[in-house]
Amino acid sequence: MKKISFKSPLGILLFVILPLVIILAVSGIRLDLTKEKRYTLSDNTIKVLESVNKPLVVDVYLEGDFPASFKQLQSETRFMLEEFRKINPKIDFKFIDPIKTKMSQDTLMAMGMQPSVLPDIKDGKVSQIMLFPYAVVKYDKKGVSIPLVVQQSGIDADQQLTKSIENLEYNLVSNIKNISAHKRKKIGILINQDELSPTEFQGFMQLATESYDAGPIIPKNQTELSLADVPMLKQMSALVIAKPRKAFTDGEKVILDQYIMNGGKTLWMIDAVNAEMDTLMRSKKVMPFPVDINMTDFFFNYGIRINPALVKDVKKFALLRLVTGEVSGNPQYTSLPWPYYPLGIAENNNPITKNINPVKFEFPTSIDTLGGRKNIKTNVLFESSERTLLKQVPNYVDLKEISSVDSLGQMEKPSTPKIYAVALEGKFNSAYASRIERKSYPNFKNSSPENKMIVIADGDVGRNKVLKGEALPLGVDLLTNEQFGNEQFLRNALDYLLDDSNLMELRNRNIEERLLDRQRITEEKNNWQWFNLLLPLAIIGILGGLFFWLRKKKFG
Repeated sequence: MKKISFKSPLGILLFVILPLVIILAVSGIRLDLTKEKRYTLSDNTIKVLESVNKPLVVDVYLEGDFPASFKQLQSETRFMLEEFRKINPKIDFKFIDPIKTKMSQDTLMAMGMQPSVLPDIKDGKVSQIMLFPYAVVKYDKKGVSIPLVVQQSGIDADQQLTKSIENLEYNLVSNIKNISAHKRKKIGILINQDELSPTEFQGFMQLATESYDAGPIIPKNQTELSLADVPMLKQMSALVIAKPRKAFTDGEKVILDQYIMNGGKTLWMIDAVNAEMDTLMRSKKVMPFPVDINMTDFFFNYGIRINPALVKDVKKFALLRLVTGEVSGNPQYTSLPWPYYPLGIAENNNPITKNINPVKFEFPTSIDTLGGRKNIKTNVLFESSERTLLKQVPNYVDLKEISSVDSLGQMEKPSTPKIYAVALEGKFNSAYASRIERKSYPNFKNSSPENKMIVIADGDVGRNKVLKGEALPLGVDLLTNEQFGNEQFLRNALDYLLDDSNLMELRNRNIEERLLDRQRITEEKNNWQWFNLLLPLAIIGILGGLFFWLRKKKFG
């Protein structure tokens, strides 16, 4: 028998490739050969998974008969959970078909799941499929429902599924991190500066308490923040200041400065102009005026300035629903463009703003970045379009401006795009390092460790609407029936500020779409079916004929 050479192609196949395949199959090792490394878990994910020290179960309600696109999501979810289980055997999972197990829709909705109803087209017949694309993480008698499909408007179904797969690792591991944390981080809501009322801020509190312990910070002296409040502030990982309308005292500014210098994160939602839609709807005309909260020098220290001029975006705006007529005593409503409600649309890959619905701002002003500061990195989160107008105040805002959105009014001028929100990160320097006020604070610090801050030039971005005394979900516009991305934006903002595991970077993962041409599939379906049927038969016939010809030639 002729020996097989090790260097021959057959030898390489038998002695190198085949044993390697067998070893990988037996050991369970997988090689990620994709360009974007979509099947490789990040180091930060592995650290979070290794920290889980009690049994954790993930129930995935993504089993049953549904379209191929959801089959892909199911496959990606299964693969990722298998990888999670390899990292930590305490993590297990199972896939559940809620229809087959006869789980009631009310039960699923009570668990925080909203059904998705999809059209299913087969052989020219259209039917509907109901499914619940959620995962439920259970850990130590606690549970949380995780939507597996990204809720983003303005994209088609294929893009939505692709973005959902991109977000899958972050979605799962961030919730695992939150539910398995031994101690939840605390968020303080400052209550002293005539901020938003509890009902108006209920939506934000609900999203904050999903992952953190959130509660009010009320000065002990009932007047202003003082040294007596410092022990409470030190317990807070982050401080939220939502639409303050009363000026901060110099003493309070020192307290806040040192809170930041000691590593405290801050989320600022600031109105530099007083303009309320409720007043405008009642009187049809209102005169906004500047609001001075005595923080100009404070923010200047971080390289930003909030301008007291209203921003009108005549390209990217929300609609305002108004009564424009009457038929037989019934009011007729029309949705009209309202440039004072500009939309924040993500135009970069910042993990805070990626893959969310447009964020609705109400009478925002703008932020100037003053050339930056040493050791501080400034990231723009949202800005207006190139068709921006600035309205100086005090000045009238009139509902009649709806009919002349593009025209210039009194004390208005065209402007370059204006910034609505920025994220600052780095080592901050104290604004009082060389000032006499430093002596009023014990153990004064001149600079901070690595820190983060988000400043938004709109106090209403975190305010939910109220209907008959009941708070509506944050970002919901009941009149136009639109869901804006305010809730997800602020949730991401908190996660960014408090993300000590650097998991937010996972939201920047991009997966290249390699989609089939559905129209071509429909047009060429029969041709390819016949091709796949006849080609193997033709190959077998050719090989059979060649075999008999060689046999006849050799032995004939």
